Amino acid sequence: MKDTIAKIKALKNSKNALILAHNYQAVEIQELADFRGDSLQLAMLSARLDNPIIVFCGVRFMAETAAILNPASKVLLPVKDAGCPMADMITGAQLREFKQAYPGSAVVCYVNSTVEVKAESDICCTSSNAVKIIKSLPIDQTVLFVPDRNLGSWAGRQSGRKVITWDGYCPTHQWGFTPKDVVNMRNEYPDYTLLAHPECDRTIVDKADEVMSTGGMMKYVENHDKVIIATETGLTEYLQHLYPEKSIVSLSPKAVCPNMKKTHLEDVLAALQHEQHHIQVPEDIAIKAKVSIDRMLELS
Repeated sequence: MKDTIAKIKALKNSKNALILAHNYQAVEIQELADFRGDSLQLAMLSARLDNPIIVFCGVRFMAETAAILNPASKVLLPVKDAGCPMADMITGAQLREFKQAYPGSAVVCYVNSTVEVKAESDICCTSSNAVKIIKSLPIDQTVLFVPDRNLGSWAGRQSGRKVITWDGYCPTHQWGFTPKDVVNMRNEYPDYTLLAHPECDRTIVDKADEVMSTGGMMKYVENHDKVIIATETGLTEYLQHLYPEKSIVSLSPKAVCPNMKKTHLEDVLAALQHEQHHIQVPEDIAIKAKVSIDRMLELS
């Protein structure tokens, strides 16, 4: 591992490359990265970078977003088939049909989506700004939220707005936790604070003490101890690595995203060595998708 890391760092420096990693990546990947964060933090960062190469340790929609925001950089995805099941639950054609069924509605698209879906949307959002984005729209306008029914429903309740959601979901957050897990962990850790990601099912979200994005969870744990976390286990593992003196536990060890765990150090090395899996978005789609992404960034 040390030899691989040394090779990655040498190549990174010689090629003036940057490595970005999402909070769900393995600890060694996050430690290696120049920057790590949630989807919003990494999108905002991608728009400001001027490095010729960006190695994006995450899943495809994240690398696509970076490629749209920074067309001058070569964005590399270490594992070609690192995808997102939720993003694949709606296509651009399906979204067009959805819009036709609700004429005059505004489409809010979770950033966890394909570029074709972003191109058909009015504005993007992330879990950290979904409520703010929805509140920015005219109060009498119906909101169509795609693809995540859980985040969309939660953001609708928080904003007091009429939100009609697509029936998509993140399998890891939907099925990784159960109400029984909450009961068991509350009994075992009665004085702990339960933080839940809004991609979780309402049966979990309604029982949480706080609902927030992974970036919000990182900030919360900086200043708090005794925390139960309901999101993908990569975040909990990295927080335990950062704060070994604190007690940070996952609501369930079952909450593992297989796609986020596909990236290994050897994949990062190969991406830099061969500059492989270059993520490119067709210009016509990129132009349309960038409008919805830029509108989100302007409000963020």
